Amino acid sequence: MQARQYGVDAAPDGATALRLAAARQPDVVILDLGLPDMDGVDVIKALRGWTRVPILVLSARRASDEKVAALDAGADDYITKPFSMDELLARLRAAVRRTEDAPIVPETTLVETDAFTIDLLAKKVMHGGHLVRLTPTEWHLLEILVTNPGRLITQKHLLQEVWGVSQSGKTNYLRVYMAQLRRKLEADPAHPRYLITEPGMGYRFEA
Repeated sequence: MQARQYGVDAAPDGATALRLAAARQPDVVILDLGLPDMDGVDVIKALRGWTRVPILVLSARRASDEKVAALDAGADDYITKPFSMDELLARLRAAVRRTEDAPIVPETTLVETDAFTIDLLAKKVMHGGHLVRLTPTEWHLLEILVTNPGRLITQKHLLQEVWGVSQSGKTNYLRVYMAQLRRKLEADPAHPRYLITEPGMGYRFEA
């Protein structure tokens, strides 16, 4: 099946979706949380057990705790119904773009701090001797910040690069993902040492 120049495999339930994903190895997964056989969050967890494919969640659920649960399980983006097709396609393009390997400047393949080490070439983060699991969205956001140490990266730039949108109203995405990165990397997430907020402007990485 074709839709807007994308090849599409449709699944009526979570079990079918997981079988299809394993067989077809899609470039991106668009997932509705309201499934007849299982919770969408469980589908996300199952997928994250073996793949880093971008997962876009569509849902009529507006509660922030449900959004956080989906994001914590490994979703890369969350779109609340109703939404426009243009917005969905922009998010879809951004998700696919995030998975494309960007050329890395040799001098910036390893970023080391007192708390964690980031291997940009291998796309791995080590913290306290342990591998930190990041979603593709978290990784892309962190990569932009750490390859520009000490430099303020505006909210608009991050939204455009990571999500394909630049509306200031979407800054809640940044807050959620920065909070997740701080929980995973900072000793005291409430008082970050490395991932700094510049109120009303953007974010900055301090090595």
